[in-house]
Amino acid sequence: MSASGPNVRSNTPMILLECDMDGDPFRQFRKWFDDAVTAQIVQPEAITLATATPNGQPSARMVLLRQCDERGFCFFTNYQSEKARQLTANPRAALVIFWESLHRQVRVEGHIEKTSDAESDEYFDSRPRGSRIGAWASPQSDVLANREELEKRVQEMESRFAGQEHLPRPPFWGGFRVVPAMIEFWQGQDSRLHDRICYRRQADGSWRIERLAP
Repeated sequence: MSASGPNVRSNTPMILLECDMDGDPFRQFRKWFDDAVTAQIVQPEAITLATATPNGQPSARMVLLRQCDERGFCFFTNYQSEKARQLTANPRAALVIFWESLHRQVRVEGHIEKTSDAESDEYFDSRPRGSRIGAWASPQSDVLANREELEKRVQEMESRFAGQEHLPRPPFWGGFRVVPAMIEFWQGQDSRLHDRICYRRQADGSWRIERLAP
């Protein structure tokens, strides 16, 4: 039995066994992500990001996962936003991604680092022009008097960059990477006896694989 196969697209959840799991949790994640794409899940990259203030006040919101490799899980945002301020003050985060039709969930916990300027530039340049204008215009998480205030800021940025094919990345905008200490793969079962396979990073950088009770 492999991590992807006919059972992935059936109505009966597959049993998840340790022997079926890749020894590398990032390769395992990519297998599951590819399954979600194959299953035509709407926005399979939508992921919940949980942060907390230094005194422990939690908050969570949806972001889009833009990169996953052996270094971690990346998303991009305004560095002056509430989540970015929390991540700067308390550089720890948790992620949850849930693909309902596949009965699958992945949880990630780890520490935070910023992506390089080159990585942030590359992703910013790949965005549609409207999204790049929006990044310049929106004072993310700040209080606005009304919708018109935001639209005025957009018009100002449109005028500022009129005729420019290339828009530079705002200095206050870029990426964060969640560097995982733990990654858990959850396969739901109709019996509620769900399968939970957890990878924990060891001091030498290797991963210990454990089964958790549902």
